[in-house]
Amino acid sequence: MKLRIYLLIASGVSTSMILLTLFICYRYMLLNWKDVVLLTTVTLGAASVSMLVHYFMTRPLEKAIHAITEETTHISEGHFEGKVPQIGPAEFQRLADQFNRMTGKLNESFQKLRTAEASRKELVANVSHDLRTPMASIQAFVEALQDDVIQDKETFARYLQTIRLETGRLDGLIQELFKLSQLDAGGTEFAPERYHVDHLLVDGLQSLAFQLEEKQLQVDVDLPDRLPPVAIMPQEMKRVLSNILDNAIRHSPVGGTIEIKVEQISEQYVKLDIQDHGQGIDEEDSSKIFDRFYRADPSRTRASGGAGLGLAIAKSIVHLHGGAIGVDSHTGDKGRGSRFWFTLPIY
Repeated sequence: MKLRIYLLIASGVSTSMILLTLFICYRYMLLNWKDVVLLTTVTLGAASVSMLVHYFMTRPLEKAIHAITEETTHISEGHFEGKVPQIGPAEFQRLADQFNRMTGKLNESFQKLRTAEASRKELVANVSHDLRTPMASIQAFVEALQDDVIQDKETFARYLQTIRLETGRLDGLIQELFKLSQLDAGGTEFAPERYHVDHLLVDGLQSLAFQLEEKQLQVDVDLPDRLPPVAIMPQEMKRVLSNILDNAIRHSPVGGTIEIKVEQISEQYVKLDIQDHGQGIDEEDSSKIFDRFYRADPSRTRASGGAGLGLAIAKSIVHLHGGAIGVDSHTGDKGRGSRFWFTLPIY
């Protein structure tokens, strides 16, 4: 039953009670007939006016309720863009305002869910592709070995070496996926330690000494004499530094130079810059370079190594520390390369 009908019934009941009272008063001779007729006329007139007032006053209420009902129907169908007009009494206007805020938050949440679902599908597709390639290679080489196609020892050893490399590539991809899923799920607890940046640099460069020597790269480090310690998880930040340095090594020309600069930029943060002198990154790729599985062309491809997860992991770890990470690239001047940077909180 509608609200308007409830109000009309309430008005009718009150009018009936007044008329009944007048009839009882007339029956017991408390009022004469002329007074009863006059009071009855006045009562019926007042009741008519009251019903008309109720009718017109409830129209804004009905409109507000109808608007909320329509919007809830749209929400149930997955549409969160609509707004309820703030009409009617103040209470209904507050209700409409709260309702609109709720739909806004729901819309934001569902947008994040849709984005996450799209990212998940893209992740599955990319993982499938990156797993399929080494698996197919391993399968082909194993079948060749099983069928005794390879007779000489040198080729046999080369096939085994290829299988070992592809297996290592698979293991690296799986480890990166596991680390990324840990960071996404909040499975990595932030437990910072007091640590010195020079120790971080030494550990990171030592872990990549073979790659640096293989490409005959020189590393120039610009480190202040006095630098405050930072509050980091050493193993996690070593992964960040290694991922960025590995990226710089892979895209630096043979015999080139990688420049590392460390500076205190505020009372809260220390900044690390890693500059290579490769081809650089186009501006349109710079905003996506930290996305999962993203590889900028032509220099950032599968052929150059890497699954496209290292920089995404670095970004997640830096954000876990409350820092920032980014890249500045210059493709206009040949040989300028890319400058990756990230900040660390001071202890």
